[in-house]
Amino acid sequence: MPLHMQFGADDLLRCRFAISPLCQTHEAVRTLRRTERHGYHLPWLRRVREALAGLELAELWLLMPVRGYTPDFLGPPPEVPYAPFEDELARMRATDPAVARRELAVSLECTPGAAGSARGRAMLDDPARAVQRLADVTEAAWRALVEPDWPRLRALLEADIAYRSRQLAEGGLERLFADLRPALRWTDGTLTIRNSVVPAQTQDLDGRGVLLMPSVFVWPDVISGFAPPWQPTVIYPARGVGGLWREPDGVTADALVRLLGASRAAILSGLEEPASTTALAARHRLAPSSVSAHLAVLRGAGLLSSRRQGHQVLYERTPLGMALVGGG
Repeated sequence: MPLHMQFGADDLLRCRFAISPLCQTHEAVRTLRRTERHGYHLPWLRRVREALAGLELAELWLLMPVRGYTPDFLGPPPEVPYAPFEDELARMRATDPAVARRELAVSLECTPGAAGSARGRAMLDDPARAVQRLADVTEAAWRALVEPDWPRLRALLEADIAYRSRQLAEGGLERLFADLRPALRWTDGTLTIRNSVVPAQTQDLDGRGVLLMPSVFVWPDVISGFAPPWQPTVIYPARGVGGLWREPDGVTADALVRLLGASRAAILSGLEEPASTTALAARHRLAPSSVSAHLAVLRGAGLLSSRRQGHQVLYERTPLGMALVGGG
């Protein structure tokens, strides 16, 4: 059912992007039980299978109905473009018990029998303890499921934001929303999310703007529905998820290897999205200093360009670099 977000003049000035490791953690937990999400993540699912044996996720899953409301305090919209996981977890732990109980009650009612179950009753009877318990489970899930791959995930999310920011600068919100997902439609100052899991409603943004967060795990969904006092937020699938778990292999063309050398050929061929030196070092299992040297050579040859994005420098292929990889 559609959610209509109505923009005013002030809202147009307050659209921003953010990356949330806390949100990625909860969506990773949700993905474990959403088979429609598994296609892009089979290598990750196989790798975390052993780690799952040591996790107790039942309390989180109880609050993640397939069609219904998940408490917003589990992943409150970030207040800054990028907050470390520890800072986001501390914010979650500081949730007002009254807010927690209200949101827990709404979520549990979405699943028949959940509010009356032993876990549901315990959460509602002692929401302060429930917040701390859910934070403990979330931290364990982060350590086991997300943290080992975070450099790779963060690089993909940052690349998506870099791409979307260029779209926003070149064509405004109309171009940005047109390319996000078919489920989003921008018309006459209203953003409509057609596959929202919340009941059909119209939300006046009232000058708060919208927070846009790319996610590795939400495909094929677009998620919204954050209720006041939380920042209105849209969580959408990041670009490049299809190649996220692909490891460097021997598919680089032999001619390109002979021309550039194995490492430079792999770096150039793998730059399907803009990436930083740190991300490329993790992806190709090379020392950052070596990657930096290879990038300098490729950039000097006109095969790469670079630009600053926040605290990082991102590298991407030039038209000549694209042609060289395509020709190979």
